[in-house]
Amino acid sequence: MRTKVFAISICLFLLLTIVSVAPTYGAGEGEWITKYRVENANTGELLMEVDFATDTNVTIHAPILPGAELRVTFTVNVVVTGGNLRLSTSMLHSTVSDTFWNLVTVNYTTNFVNYNPNSAAVEFNAVKGTFEMICTGKIKTYGPSTVFPVPVFLVQLSSSAGDVLDYIKPNVVNAEMDEYNKLLAQKEDKLQSLKDSGVAAGYIELFENVIDQAKALAAEGYVENAVALLNALAVSNEPASSVMEAIFLPLIVVVAVVAAVAGFMFLRARGKIKYVLLILEDQIKDLEGLTMRASKIDRTLGSSLDSVKDRLKSLVGM
Repeated sequence: MRTKVFAISICLFLLLTIVSVAPTYGAGEGEWITKYRVENANTGELLMEVDFATDTNVTIHAPILPGAELRVTFTVNVVVTGGNLRLSTSMLHSTVSDTFWNLVTVNYTTNFVNYNPNSAAVEFNAVKGTFEMICTGKIKTYGPSTVFPVPVFLVQLSSSAGDVLDYIKPNVVNAEMDEYNKLLAQKEDKLQSLKDSGVAAGYIELFENVIDQAKALAAEGYVENAVALLNALAVSNEPASSVMEAIFLPLIVVVAVVAAVAGFMFLRARGKIKYVLLILEDQIKDLEGLTMRASKIDRTLGSSLDSVKDRLKSLVGM
């Protein structure tokens, strides 16, 4: 009896070991769609690409904007034989192609016998193997109230029962969001350079807090405010000593003020709004004094803070 129990325990241990070691993939991570590239269908400009065999990170060369016409070239690795699989796209018809789909791999053609390349969704026989395909379409335009970024299914692979197996789903951004993304990347690079050059820890903490707050604002759709906040980080002389650090530490109040403004935008109860208004007005007064102090040290920083102060005043109606 003990021998059987021991044997069962060993089997369970080996099973758990195999499961824990075996790699797992989620949809969009290269299990079925092993590589792809997205191009501008009109100009041929490469927008994004990835080959999951060599790198799991998608390389973005340029943003995908509303109304863009795209050519998506992708490779599918069918891991099992049997049943049908389904390819679909949420894109609209393109003006540069008569059809959505174009099968590139000739020796897989027999598995697409009855498919309509002009349909946004097509089915094919699942036969183990690899094939390359092109999907051409157009991103729709969005209304002024749309909050970007907007994820869009360029290509989706699913079973005949509707279970999603894999997909290509990048974010569509507008020009304003694209400006924010570029500016954010610049500020994050700047942050790393500040850390590498030994700038005062308090200033680095401020820099990080401002970037985090800008991200939060952008995520809620306040991209213009996020851009303004990132632009406020254009400081010409970063503090490198403990004395300068003591002067710059109070700048964290800027982050607190902007955070309060973001919260104010979502409050609806009259009592809460009045309360937040009082807090904001007090913090704006503090910010005025801080701006005067900062201007004596760095004119660029003083000007940036003054701009943030005026922006806050306009939001609360001061």
